[in-house]
Order: sequence, then structure tokens, then C-alpha cells
Amino acid sequence: MALPKEFHDIAGRVRNWGRWGADDEIGTLNLITDEVVRRAAAEVRTGRRVPLALPLREDGVQTGLIPGRINPLHTMVQINQEIFGPGTVACSDDAVTMGLQAGTHWDALTHVSHSGTLYNGRPAHTVTAHGGAEFSGIGTARHVVSRGVLLDVARARGVDRLPGGHAVTPEDLAAAEELAGTRVRTGDVVLVRTGQIQLYLAGDKHGYGFPSPGLSIRTPEWFHARDVAAVANDTLTFEIFPPEIEDLWLPVHALDLVEMGMLQGQNWNLEELSTACGEAGRYAFLLSAMPEPFVGGTGTPVAPVAVL
Repeated sequence: MALPKEFHDIAGRVRNWGRWGADDEIGTLNLITDEVVRRAAAEVRTGRRVPLALPLREDGVQTGLIPGRINPLHTMVQINQEIFGPGTVACSDDAVTMGLQAGTHWDALTHVSHSGTLYNGRPAHTVTAHGGAEFSGIGTARHVVSRGVLLDVARARGVDRLPGGHAVTPEDLAAAEELAGTRVRTGDVVLVRTGQIQLYLAGDKHGYGFPSPGLSIRTPEWFHARDVAAVANDTLTFEIFPPEIEDLWLPVHALDLVEMGMLQGQNWNLEELSTACGEAGRYAFLLSAMPEPFVGGTGTPVAPVAVL
């Protein structure tokens, strides 16, 4: 199915190609300036640190729905080995094989393409089997530290968890922004809580993945208008799944990553953060969410921490 006119209309309104020059590879991360980070540091009041990553484990969130996206396979390659001779200090080492988007992660701008193109109009064929992403690989996103804002859509709508068929709309985001008592501003990293990850935490991996609430095709314009630097949420698919428009798969991915050049993240555990923000009565914080610098990678595991 060809991408419909509605998609192309939105794409034209949110496109950032050329905004930071023809050679730009990091998109909206350009919005995280030194001044933005200085203001973000001022959000730290108590020093309370809230981890947002799921544990990396062999029985993680992946179910086989996405080919090749395997949960971490952890192997010990040496155990208490005296590698410098008998009686010397003994070492234990291990290795991991995993999909870079298997757990809590960022999607690089090259994670998806549409109509043969990537962010900034580069051709999709610049992602290759041997080199990965020639441009805009996750290794180019060298630092993601900014003001974070939790938009707790579930809490704003008076529920613990949004139903599986709920498409998070701009109206939902505005309601959560009102609950937060702060306005999302240029360079912010927005975390959208649906409560969906409760299913995974309770042991229901399949229910966590499908059906799932998630971002509507209408939300990229909301983020674009506020010059948001990145968005992450607590679902497997980021956007609503199955899609809100029949047979239109991953349109929000394409609008965010390809058109806007905006990092997006999935499988973030926002439950403790929701509690902490509710207790503190504030929903803005310093967020550190540094990508692992895989050269050519189209995604990366991340262990984000919110500091209140």
C-alpha cells in the first residue's frame, strides 16, 4: 500500500531536512544546546535518581515478532582464569549477543526509511549489510543529556494503564502537560507514559506487545511545534499497534525519524518515575540517556536515569 496523502501532508509540515545544513546527521539533537543543558541542571532539587531501563536478560521483552531482534544471550568466556600464570589475579569475562533494539533503547534516524529515503534526504541504500548506516548511525548521537518532561497520559486520563486500542493524541499530550504544570520547551526530551509496560512487568510479554496503546500519527506535529529533541515511551512499538489507519504500518516512525530527524525510544520503564513525579508534584527533571556509540548502528541499548 502506497503511503496516503494524509501521511505526505503531515510529512511536509514537520520536515526538518536542511534545517541544520545539508551535512547534518543528528537532527533535533541540535536543539540540545549548552544553554538547554544548563537550564536542565537547574531542575535537580533533591538528587533523587530514578532508573528507567528494563534489565537486559535472556527472557526479555522480545517474543520473536520482529525477525532477528533477539533478547540478550549472555555467555561466560572465562571464569576465574589466571591468565598471567598460576597464583596471579584471576579474571572472569563475558560476552553478549543481542538485538540493539531488544530492550530499553533508542532508534537511530536510520532505523526506518520510506520512499527510498532517510533523514535529510539521503538515500536508503546508504544502510548496508557490512557497514550498517553510513550516515546518521547511532554513533553520531554522541550525547543525550537534557531536560526531561514526563507526560503521564495514563494519569492525566485517570487510569493506571491506557487500553490497548488507545491512540495517544495531541489532546492527550496537552492534558498530560497541564497535569505536569510545565510547558514542553525547545530541546526537551519527552517521556510519554501509557502504563502499558505494567503487562510486561507482570509477566505477560505477548499482551505487552499486542494490542498496544501508542502515539497517533497526529502527534509528530505536536512535537515539531515545540521543537522537542527526542521522545520515548513505555511500549514495544512506540506508536499504536495495530495501526490506527488500516494497513499503514509505522507511520509515526517514518515521520519522527525520517522527516523530523528526531530520536525515539521504546521499552522505557516509566512506572517508578510516575510515582516519583506524583510524590514531588513536578514532572520535569535532568535526564541522562546516553546512546552506546555503535558505529553504523541503527539503534542502541540505553540505561537512562532521571534526576529530580
